[in-house]
Amino acid sequence: MQQDPNIYIITILGIILGLLLVGFIIAMMFLYKRRQERQEQEMEKVKDMYERETLRSQLEIQENTLKSISQELHDNIGQMLSVVKLTLSALPIEKDHPSRELVNHSQQVLNKAIFDLSDLTKSLHTDRITDVGLSDSIRFELLTVKNTGLIQSQFSVTGTEEQLPEQKAIFLFRMFQEILNNILKHAKATQVSVSLSYLKEHTFVMKVEDNGIGFNVAEKKASASSSKGVGLKSIFNRAKLIGADISIDSEPGKGTKIIVQLKPSQE
Repeated sequence: MQQDPNIYIITILGIILGLLLVGFIIAMMFLYKRRQERQEQEMEKVKDMYERETLRSQLEIQENTLKSISQELHDNIGQMLSVVKLTLSALPIEKDHPSRELVNHSQQVLNKAIFDLSDLTKSLHTDRITDVGLSDSIRFELLTVKNTGLIQSQFSVTGTEEQLPEQKAIFLFRMFQEILNNILKHAKATQVSVSLSYLKEHTFVMKVEDNGIGFNVAEKKASASSSKGVGLKSIFNRAKLIGADISIDSEPGKGTKIIVQLKPSQE
């Protein structure tokens, strides 16, 4: 029995239309997925920018607070201690008087308090970091700690020292302070070694190494997401804002080495 050729034509057209419909649906799904992925990427960028700006604002507020505290300590507490020192010096006490030794001891304590307060205000004040430079700021900080007798230190600078951008220099110094503070509080170290390297193509590397008790790096990084790891979290946050890479090499009983690297491509 001969079939109507129109049936073949209709069948073929139906198949073509079906394929076109399937292709259209697939294309729409693909475009929708691409659009969804772009939206997610944009949302991630917005979220990252928001987190960066929030973090930057928090750190700027922190720096301004430290600067205010430094000024307040210098202007008020420092002056009060100086007045007390002058008052003690002006007391009409004979050399052989029984209380003379006590007055002399009080003057020595005041001298040390004034000296320590001066060191503290210099360490807190942001302008001093930018004025004297990162290397001298770190050298001064290590000397202050060394004078307390808490820990011995070594410091070295290799390469031609370059003036880093102000914000990067401040953040690097605060990162160093946090690392040093962690060593003093937790490492039970007797020796700390700090080296700054100004390499070719404007690459900067800061290495801080101690002979303390060390720690489990994975556990410490995990705790950085909680309130227990505030110090380490602060270091990583600052590094993220200036585009620095951090590597931590430590094991229980084997000390700790932290390397902070800043490359020009990340500026």
